[in-house]
Amino acid sequence: MTLTPTLLLNAYASGVFPMAEHSDDPDVFWVDPQFRGVMPLDNFRISRSLAKTLRRCPFQITLNTAFEQVVTGCADRPETWINDTIFDLYRALHARGDAHAIEIWDGPDLVGGVYGITMGGAFFGESMFSRRRDASKVALAYLVDHLSRCGFVLFDTQFITDHLASLGAIEIPRKAYQAALSQALQVDANFLNITVITDAYALLQRNAQTS
Repeated sequence: MTLTPTLLLNAYASGVFPMAEHSDDPDVFWVDPQFRGVMPLDNFRISRSLAKTLRRCPFQITLNTAFEQVVTGCADRPETWINDTIFDLYRALHARGDAHAIEIWDGPDLVGGVYGITMGGAFFGESMFSRRRDASKVALAYLVDHLSRCGFVLFDTQFITDHLASLGAIEIPRKAYQAALSQALQVDANFLNITVITDAYALLQRNAQTS
């Protein structure tokens, strides 16, 4: 079966996502976890240290200015599930407006970012990377804020890690995820409806009101 962007979106809509064993493996397999990681958009936890970093504003935040570089950064690790086939599919989805990235810059250097796919009111987070302390946390903070402001209702993290759990991510059973996904796909949200807000104080205020 030849993977296409449309086939990939159909897979996400049915609750499964692709992975490869490693970057050099040409094969792709589908994953449908028994328990799914999700980030409640009204429960993103900003620690005191992260709030301090956000107020200090050591980074610049952009949206969709370096999508491929973000995917490259996410794949640049000893073990990765992003092979050439998956990379090409994400590139194609980005070109048609279905995949997006938030980038974190330190001057001219891309030091962090997160990317994912959007359908309806669901954001399917794929991966993130960090080359500076707190860069990926900053990216997630701005992403969650942006998703909330754009009308999204589901942030799928696929799996849960200690890092994500510390920020508020939880696991839910497959059946509960399928129900949440079905509802989210009926929501008319638009990732590009508004610009990303880079005012850390406004972000922190909104987070305090929703958490």
